[in-house]
Parts: sequence; structure tokens; C-alpha cells
Amino acid sequence: MRKIIHIDMDAFYAAVEQRDFPEYRGIPLVVGGPPDSRGVVATASYEARRYGIHSAMPCSRAAKLCPNAVFVSPRFEVYKAVSAEIRAIFRRYTDIIEPLSLDEAYLDVTTDKQGLGSAIDIAKDIKRAIREELQLTASAGVSVNKFVAKIASDIDKPDGLTFIGPSRIETFMERLPVEKFFGVGKVTAAKMNRLQLFTGADLKRLTEAELVRLFGKSGRFYYRIVRGIDDRSVEPHREPKSVAVEDTFSQDIAQVAAMEEELAKIAEKLAGRLQSRKLRGRTITLKVKFADFRLITRSNSLSHYTDASEALVAISCQLLGPVVEQYPMPVRLLGIAVSNFEEPDSASGQLSLF
Repeated sequence: MRKIIHIDMDAFYAAVEQRDFPEYRGIPLVVGGPPDSRGVVATASYEARRYGIHSAMPCSRAAKLCPNAVFVSPRFEVYKAVSAEIRAIFRRYTDIIEPLSLDEAYLDVTTDKQGLGSAIDIAKDIKRAIREELQLTASAGVSVNKFVAKIASDIDKPDGLTFIGPSRIETFMERLPVEKFFGVGKVTAAKMNRLQLFTGADLKRLTEAELVRLFGKSGRFYYRIVRGIDDRSVEPHREPKSVAVEDTFSQDIAQVAAMEEELAKIAEKLAGRLQSRKLRGRTITLKVKFADFRLITRSNSLSHYTDASEALVAISCQLLGPVVEQYPMPVRLLGIAVSNFEEPDSASGQLSLF
């Protein structure tokens, strides 16, 4: 039986800022764009969260909820460096680590590298090391599969530790609100509620065929997970499915030429990220958010792989034309994503369209 730990740092970016700058401690702190900008909240300290501020909220909205909040710009290079220190701590206990982001990861501790005796003891030791060495706190969930461990890590934040053993999993899943299920967003949750499905127990009353009919292939996942079945392994060399760069503008852009200039800047930044990670992809996706918050995406798959900014801007501009013709209104956000990556050992493909 597997022993899985999910570690989730507590308000990571804000916690790093409060650690490095004592004047930020104990006050509502928001990491993100200026309060009068169109930027969004990257994260907020727990003092700020008491006012209802949360990640991905517009900074202007956060400023209205808490006029006394202090806003600071993200320092991503610092966060990456701290994240590397956290993963170095993880490696003392296991070599099977699957990072999900800078501030969370799955650890398979089935093999007890330090002979501590239990996954709970390992989680306690990791939390202690992070606290003593980095002056930060983390919450941990411990279980026999990834899904339950991830849910458990969120139960007792901040600085929590929750263990859900095999005998408790089905009861736990039955009581879990559907909003907490992996892959259930606001739209799916609303649909479930309209169908009188509010908890795992409600989902459990449906057959697999009924769930598939209602929710497509995700229905199979819901059928298994509500019974505590999650066979996914911790993947230490997890490859990204896509890499993206986007920008929200301080003022809406109405001219196509200006949009294309912004796409060129975004493509340059995205190409740098791809090249630094030695990734080349075939599918280029354009993301456009209009002034009325309408969100449109369009994709084009090439016959070869690329990491070149020339290809990224050429394809994204081609995709942009029909979109702005169909929706003639100013744009507040543009983004480009690359996916469908080349296999690491493949020698085929070209660097660019040209």
C-alpha cells in the first residue's frame, strides 16, 4: 500500500515577503499588481484573507475589500530559489517527488528513506525542517493515494497535518462537497447542484454509466474517486502539458496593430521559457479576453515542432485576425500557449516556420 504525502506551503509568496520584510508581518499583505491596476492577486497573507481576498481576484477588488492592505510586486526569482530549498528538504526523505507548482508537491514515502517509521512522522519532520530552516510553514495531507492526500492538506490550514487512513477514506469521500472534487469547477458544481448532487454520497448513488452520461469521461473518475480508488502514481519527472505567457493591460487595446505588438512581446518571452526548458511544441493557442470579459481561445497545430518566437507571433497573429473581426471590441488581455510537445529523444521537427 502506498504512502503519499501532499505538501502545500501556506500563503507561500506572501509568507516569503513577510519573512524577508518584518514590516509586513501581521498586516493584510497582497502579492500582485498595484491596487489601481488590472492585475490579479497572486496570493494574499492570512490577515488579508480574512477580508475575503483570494488568489486570482482582481487587485482593484481586493483594494475595495481591504483599503488598508499593502500591495507588493511578486519576486518570482526569490520564490523559485526558496522552492528549490524546500525540494532539497523533500529529497532527504524520498526520491519520488512530483512538483505541482512552486509551493506544492506530492511525495511518495512508501520507501522510508530515513527509517522514521510512518508517513505521519515523515510529514511532521518535513514540516519541522521547513519551519526551522526556512522560517516558513507548510500544511500536509497524508493518505494512500494522491487525491485524498491533496484534499487532506487543505483541511487544517495553516500549519496543519491531516491523516486519512484506508478505513476512513470512503466515509470521508461521501461527506466531501462536490466542489472539492478534482476537476469540478463552478460550472460543473452548479450543474451537479441542479441535479441534487451536493456531496460524494450523492454521486455514489449513481452508476458509472449514469455519471458518464451526465459528465462525460470525467464521470468515470468521479465513480472511482468517490469510492477511494485513485491508482495514479507520483511522477517524479512530470512533464508540463503546456507553457503559456499572458499579459493584462492597464488600458484596453482597440487597434489590431497594437495587439500584434503586444503579441510579439509575449511570444519573445514565451520562446525564452521554452528554450530554457528545452521544449518544442506543435500546438499554438491564442487567448483573448475582451473588455466585457468575454474569453476566446483559438488554436493551430503545426506539422512540425517549434520554440521560435517568429513562429509563435506569426501563428498567434493569424489567429487574432478572425477573432477581432468576429468580436470588434477592445481587448484587456492577450496570451499565447504552446502544447503538444516533442518527445525528449526526438530529433525531428524544425526550429521555426521560416
